[in-house]
Amino acid sequence: MLYYTQVLYLKAGQEETFHRFEEEVLPLLTHHNGELLYRVRPPETSVITTTFGHPYEIHFVSFASRADFEAYRDDPQRIRWMSLKEQSIERVLLIEGKLL
Repeated sequence: MLYYTQVLYLKAGQEETFHRFEEEVLPLLTHHNGELLYRVRPPETSVITTTFGHPYEIHFVSFASRADFEAYRDDPQRIRWMSLKEQSIERVLLIEGKLL
């Protein structure tokens, strides 16, 4: 089992575009043995210190294998909506890990 943490930073005023992107792509996770474990929208007061900025959302996702993650990442239905992601997201910090 692999785990991915995505820390998402949005462009100003692009919240609705980002929400539309997520509405389309998050349901695809289950088609690729993925599961959204947490989806957090932290208030600015929850960040004690940062040199990276305040994230809009943080996702914790699991996949049964790297191949499943790559199949999700490369899914044509997901790729179809990537313009919304590019329009709304300034940057993403993606961290891969495993449960010890």
